[in-house]
Amino acid sequence: MKFHFVSFLFSFFIIASSLLQAQETSLFWGDTHLHTANSTDAYDRGLSVDIETAYRYARGLPVIQPATGQRIKIDRPLDFLVVADHAEFMGLSSSLAAADEKILATQAGQRLKGLFDENTDAVWAAQIDISLTGGNKDMLRDLNVPALIQDVWEKQIAAAEANNIPGEFTALIGFEWSSTANDTNQHRVVFTADDGEIAVKFRPYSSYDSENPKDLWNWLQSTERGTGARLLAIPHNSNLSKGMMFSNTDAHGNAMSISEAQMRQRWEPVIEVTQYKGTSETSPALSPNDEFAAFELREYLFGGNKAVPYPGSFARTALMRGLQLHSVLGINPYQFGMIGSSDSHTGLVSVNENNFMGKSALDTLPNQRPAQKLGLMSAWEVSASGLAGVWARNNSREEIFNSFMRREVFATSGPRIALRFFAGFDFNTTSLSSSQDIAQEGYAKGIPMGGELIALEKDKVPIFLLEALADPLSASLDRLQIIKGWQDSAGEVYEKIYEVSWSGSRTLDHNGKLPAIINTVDVRTASYDSSTGATRLIAYWQDPDFDPSLKAFYYVRALEIPTPRHHVYDALALGLDPLIENPTKPTWIQERAWSSPIWYNP
Repeated sequence: MKFHFVSFLFSFFIIASSLLQAQETSLFWGDTHLHTANSTDAYDRGLSVDIETAYRYARGLPVIQPATGQRIKIDRPLDFLVVADHAEFMGLSSSLAAADEKILATQAGQRLKGLFDENTDAVWAAQIDISLTGGNKDMLRDLNVPALIQDVWEKQIAAAEANNIPGEFTALIGFEWSSTANDTNQHRVVFTADDGEIAVKFRPYSSYDSENPKDLWNWLQSTERGTGARLLAIPHNSNLSKGMMFSNTDAHGNAMSISEAQMRQRWEPVIEVTQYKGTSETSPALSPNDEFAAFELREYLFGGNKAVPYPGSFARTALMRGLQLHSVLGINPYQFGMIGSSDSHTGLVSVNENNFMGKSALDTLPNQRPAQKLGLMSAWEVSASGLAGVWARNNSREEIFNSFMRREVFATSGPRIALRFFAGFDFNTTSLSSSQDIAQEGYAKGIPMGGELIALEKDKVPIFLLEALADPLSASLDRLQIIKGWQDSAGEVYEKIYEVSWSGSRTLDHNGKLPAIINTVDVRTASYDSSTGATRLIAYWQDPDFDPSLKAFYYVRALEIPTPRHHVYDALALGLDPLIENPTKPTWIQERAWSSPIWYNP
């Protein structure tokens, strides 16, 4: 195996951060991927709320639902939020609506204003045409200029500054880089740990600057050096990347280099594994032995073509691919944590099945959804997902960012399932019999999720501590699983799923398979019986197939009992039969949470 000092230092930093900074952490909930009216595709697709309203709603304040005029309020406030409006023509439609003088002083601005006044959707169509055909070059010439970009960016910063309340609510300053090269989704959300005084020193980097992720990483590096800002990028919707998000090669088809692997590991410590446009953990085609692999999969690309389940499009195969690249390059480019976030284009964070408000403002209302006006992007086609859980010392920009960097974060498909995961060699199993938080034992003698476990003594077998608490406003828990991936001595990679803890009196069969929990969903009433599950699941686990000489990763998946999917609530409210109106989607799902992995290195 090759050894690289830079890789070692970065790994040491992650381990040290886990041990020294993660003590006495608390759980904070947030969304790092919300679009407001300052994203053209959000504004032009209905009455998306403005950035100030988006922050107020996330903070738990009452706001007005623009489609109805009704006063609404989130069921539980978030702890942090990244308003990630697209960097590409950020604020254009909002500026046209306000007849912004700087925009109207340009030829392209005057032309677009005419289109906008006739049909707001025409502006988004004109923007899309730039990527599809290379048309509307006057928009790039007149509107993609530093002065206009900076003006809108400063307004985004001001809104974040006004709503950032340390200890109560964290407004992280960010944007989305939206590369769609060759009909692939290679988008990244970018955010900073810093305040407006630093953020104003740079401008959002857009796909009009470059559609190559490597150029984005170079920009992150130069921006940090030039401004002192602390930045990171979060890949999302890898399921729509045609295998490019977690490729073995660079954007030009060349084998991945050591420098590119280092850049990926440095700038992309976390990925978004679930959101409205589907879940990117795995696919039945890639994980045929995983009975829970077919969860809210999106089967079509933006243009309507079938989304082939390439290995480079999903997190689990990417994690396994990372083990192989580590053997070749001496560094693992896919050593990432996992979060969920919404990608809502309404400006309102909405991830509950029983109160989903749609992907965009065009299908906010239940009576708009059966018509499927937005085709593959219609509300009934998408997933009501997800949220990011973060274990941090306090609710501040600095500490939330630090948790992302050390990967002590996890994903949920919407419910607030509290998930803990630790690994070590010297845990005391009696800690599981007490009512105390397993974190005390986990931090004292091991490392948390996102960390790297290195065997310092020969033949010692790691011990894993894991715990999940059910969301009190959601369903009870079915089971806890550990997903393992490893590389054998010949360089081949494998995966295996272990049932670790579960509700009820079920027992494993001779193949280690757990019988399905009773499905109590009543489609006629959109109800279920939560008494079949558990409110807390906890486990002490050792890998029965552990080989101390082989690299491996482990992550936890916690599953709820079956509950109704969001379109069932809509259909019943409208007096429709969900089986007839939306026959391609299941009427029930099992919501879930995924921990960030823990890696074992010999």
